[in-house]
Amino acid sequence: MRRATLRCALTLAGVLACTTAFAQSGSGTAAPASDDAAAEKPGLRALLHDPKDGKFDMSRWLLERKGGFLPVPIIVSDPAVGYGGGLAALFFHRPAGATTTRTTSDGRQQLVPPNLFGGMAMKTENGTHAYGGGAMLHFKDDRWRYTGGVAKASVNLDFYTPGRFTEPLAIGYNADGVVSFQKIARRLGEENLYLGLSWTYMDLDLSFDVAGDAQRFTPKERAQTTSGLGLSLQYDTRDNSFTPNSGWLGQIEGNFYDDAFGSDTTFQSYRSHAFAYLPMGGERFVLGGRIDMRWANGDIPFYRLPFIDLRGVGSARYADTRAATLETELRWNTTPRWALIGFLGAGRTWGRHNDFGEAPSQVAKGAGVRYKIASVLGLYTGVDYAWGPEDETLYVQVGSAWR
Repeated sequence: MRRATLRCALTLAGVLACTTAFAQSGSGTAAPASDDAAAEKPGLRALLHDPKDGKFDMSRWLLERKGGFLPVPIIVSDPAVGYGGGLAALFFHRPAGATTTRTTSDGRQQLVPPNLFGGMAMKTENGTHAYGGGAMLHFKDDRWRYTGGVAKASVNLDFYTPGRFTEPLAIGYNADGVVSFQKIARRLGEENLYLGLSWTYMDLDLSFDVAGDAQRFTPKERAQTTSGLGLSLQYDTRDNSFTPNSGWLGQIEGNFYDDAFGSDTTFQSYRSHAFAYLPMGGERFVLGGRIDMRWANGDIPFYRLPFIDLRGVGSARYADTRAATLETELRWNTTPRWALIGFLGAGRTWGRHNDFGEAPSQVAKGAGVRYKIASVLGLYTGVDYAWGPEDETLYVQVGSAWR
């Protein structure tokens, strides 16, 4: 699902990303006590505090309480859509009799996460608004996974011309419609290697702030319905998928849009990315690195072009048929609960009007603060402030900023 298109997405993607991250986490994590093992039902204070240090912690609330609920406030400050806000919610549910752990090939006990359901609604000052819901379900002791979501959105964005010889021109447009993402994945063997099959569907009504701007695009570039099937392969050795301290994740994926699948245009989009984490000084410091390559071929709608995805850079501000991003982040765990982070990244797009060597790089940097809100899950939450080529932006983070 392309975040820029649609900040329907703005947070539905966040909700699904959180559920996906939780489902992939748990390596080496002890399972929560079952209801049968509990001597007595804990009170609200006990559910919201860690018995080890007495600090505010939502681990027991999310994992031990039936129907655990995690509210996530939405604060939007993306330069592409302006300031705004809303609310997302995650609901945790473990079916009766479902297993809580599985044994990996090397004998480790790994947490099998509960099913998760999410919903969100948001609105920004430029008139963008969206609402939607999603879920992640687990079957056969977590051998099969389903991830899916549907959102209704009306998004006001600008598409920027390359500006190779003149200043870039901002073409204002509105995309109003439905976005759906459905994926099923199967574990291969007993390790964290997953083969996935997905379906991405967008049915949008496009309109331009200046009616004549529609003529700048071909009919295929203005295609309103895109529907495609995708294949993905992911390998994950991270110790924790919410806020990792060590290990790496690698994934390659391809999506194929064709009229046979109900698409108005034929094109292909690909992504290859890797995240790596190196602990230093015990886990006092964690150095992370990210590389992200995206490309597309065929009759690509202008709103589906690959783009630079960096904190501090507006969604879809820099888009072309090829996009590459490098980013590094250092987390300093100042206490067992609190952490400070700093990050620096650069991205580049090219393809339609220039080659890689001619394309300028866009650089963004920033800093943030984190609090470990669920120690059993290794989940941190906090805020980032980023400086980009044109704007300064505030982000609320739940888990890692890298998706």
